[in-house]
Amino acid sequence: MITSTDNPRVKEVLRLRRSRERRRTGLFLAEGPREVARAREAGLTLRAVYYAPALIEWDGGEEVDERVLARMSYRAEPEGVVAIVEIPERGLPARPSLLLVAVGIEKPGNLGAMARTADAAGADALLVAGAAGDPWNPNAIRASTGAVFTLPVVDVTRGQVEALPVQKVAAVVGARTIHSDLDLTRPTAFLVGAEDEGLPPDWRAVADVEVSIPMRARAVDSLNASAAAAVLLYEAVRQRG
Repeated sequence: MITSTDNPRVKEVLRLRRSRERRRTGLFLAEGPREVARAREAGLTLRAVYYAPALIEWDGGEEVDERVLARMSYRAEPEGVVAIVEIPERGLPARPSLLLVAVGIEKPGNLGAMARTADAAGADALLVAGAAGDPWNPNAIRASTGAVFTLPVVDVTRGQVEALPVQKVAAVVGARTIHSDLDLTRPTAFLVGAEDEGLPPDWRAVADVEVSIPMRARAVDSLNASAAAAVLLYEAVRQRG
């Protein structure tokens, strides 16, 4: 049993809290029984599993002291198990039908929620561009409820999105075309920016069409990015029957 927070394996876990370290090593942390179990069920490679018998019954892995697990944990109230997992390598789908492109999303929770919705709507992938947030952040993983383990999440450039053989639909506040008036039965990629600034001009230039989501509120000028993505994706689902 690991009983010291100075143990090198504990320090490895702590380093993986940083996005730069996750990108450098190709590893991320899955924390909590649901997340670790779903990562395993998705066929991802678990490099190491640590659990505290005082907090949870767990099959397989290395035992750690409850105090050590609390140090490893990203959450304020640890659920007893943490795993180091390899980030799956996935590329752009060959013949995509439905894509969500998240541009400049800062909050990991928003990115995770977008992955969850994209997976639920049957999208082929979540494409991430210029994001300050990291889809492998523990908050993003938790918000995705494990969707990032199975849905392809791919870092892309503007040029790669521009080259996609699909119609590109940008969500823009105040656009003249209402999202539900557009034919979304065609292969489509939705471009959604951060709710505070929206899509940058160079990304709007990539789009074939800009659409808006009608809002009746007096105090709200835009939807949360994950909420806007859900409205767009499920309109495509509705049109496709």
